[in-house]
Amino acid sequence: MRSLVGLLAALVIGYLIYRSFIMQTLPKEEGGGTPVSSISATGVKNDLIAIAQAERAWFAEHGSYASLSELTSSGAMTMTRSGRDGYTYSVDTQAGGFTVTARYSGPLTPPPSSFMIDQSMEVHAIP
Repeated sequence: MRSLVGLLAALVIGYLIYRSFIMQTLPKEEGGGTPVSSISATGVKNDLIAIAQAERAWFAEHGSYASLSELTSSGAMTMTRSGRDGYTYSVDTQAGGFTVTARYSGPLTPPPSSFMIDQSMEVHAIP
């Protein structure tokens, strides 16, 4: 009986060590951790890239950057919505560049990552 208890204890300890090792080596999913929030985060990143590309095209044509409403109303961007799956998009323009931000304001707790892109065309997660 004593050896059976010892074997069970060793198996439980081995399982806990294995599980903690696997959890540390698996990459964390950006955007909140669930498959659905990861898919949403990918869509948001694609939207940010599309907005940034529209900003670059607008700048090439007009010599300045435009607001999100200007981009959509002028037809420079085909995306008509100002957000996706709890994310809201905003554009901040300056003379030397722009920043497009996607902030999450939906019901998930903890909230998924928010994202931003600028004229460098690199999407970054922000707290």
